[in-house]
Order: sequence, then structure tokens, then C-alpha cells
Amino acid sequence: MTEKWEPFDKYTNQYESWFEQHKLVYESEVNAVRALLPSGGEKIEIGVGSGRFAVPLDIQYGLDPSMEMLRIAKRREIQVHRGVAEWLPYFDSTFNCAVMITTLCFLSDIHQAFQEVCRVLKPQGIFVIGFVAKESPIGQSYLAIQSQDVFYQVANFYSTPEVISHLQMTGFTHFESAQTLFDPLEEITTIEPVKFGYGEGSFVVLRAIKNGSGNAKNT
Repeated sequence: MTEKWEPFDKYTNQYESWFEQHKLVYESEVNAVRALLPSGGEKIEIGVGSGRFAVPLDIQYGLDPSMEMLRIAKRREIQVHRGVAEWLPYFDSTFNCAVMITTLCFLSDIHQAFQEVCRVLKPQGIFVIGFVAKESPIGQSYLAIQSQDVFYQVANFYSTPEVISHLQMTGFTHFESAQTLFDPLEEITTIEPVKFGYGEGSFVVLRAIKNGSGNAKNT
């Protein structure tokens, strides 16, 4: 059985070249995550990959199962650990913020992973997730080519309501959302805007609080 991270070890160069070929898409996604990312505090990206998002978002720590990805992330000065989201190698209440970006679809057990994130977050800690929504145009295009794609053939895509439901079941509240990528990938010729809410853009960012309090918005 092929582990979900094995393609990232085998096709590392292909992974890296995607960001060079889709710079405007990548920058749009970074901006959408940044819109909901808290300032300050210790942050970890779970599924850090090669550090493409952690570096511009000033995320200090990263975890990933792929050794090849971690080697690149380490060169980009991310403090890395090898591991999987379902079994995080950190003490309880370690981080102020945990981030997952385009990692959700590669989880083996979304519920267990979210429970682990909740465990390692401090009280009132923030969880930020960026993903391509299954119900979106780009999500549907990924599903159409899934069996031929070296990365996505092992992926499980989720709709935005499904992700919110899993967050609620694992102790997260007070949701905020943002979105970008309103055009097909091949038609994006400029950095796409970021709009709060979801339902229009293919790339969705959700922010939730561990046992939080305050006013929810943009849900």
C-alpha cells in the first residue's frame, strides 16, 4: 500500500515546479491565508511540505511525513519535525496557532487529526485551514483528473460544510472564512482578490478557535 506522502518524496521537483508555474495562484492563496492568520505567537504548519507557505506567512515550525519535503523546508529555515497529523509529536497546549494548507485532502483520519490539533493548541488557540473545496470549480476539475494525478490520486476532497462539521465535532468554535481563486486555473492572469465568506472562490480558508469566545462572522 502506497503511503500518501510517498509521491511527495518521489516527485519533489514536480511539486516545487508547480509553484513556479502558478505563481499568481500561489500568491493568491498566500494572501487568503494571511487574511485570517493571527499575528504573533508560536505557529506550526502541519503538512508544511517544502515550506512554500510557512516562509511568507512567518510560521516558525513545520511538520511533514515526507523527508524530501522536510529537507527543503529546513533549508528555508523552518524548524521541522517528521510526523503525521494524526499523531503530533508535541506536548499539550504548545502552540498559539496551527495551520494546514492544502494538506486536508491527504489526511488519513480527519477527525483524529483535528483532535490532535486541538490538543496541541493553547486555550483560545487558533486553527487556520486552507483547502480547495470539493464543491468548487477547481475542486471538481481536480476530481475529474484524480486517477491520473501523481499527488491527488490518493487524496480525499472535502466540501466546506464537511470541514466545518469536523471542526465542530472536535471542539472548535467561532468560525471565520475567506476565499479566493474565482476563475479556472488556466484563466488566472493576475493575483486574485480575497473575499470574506465562502461559496464563490475555489480556495477556502477557515479560521476557528479552540474553546473560544467572541463574535463569529463570515460563516
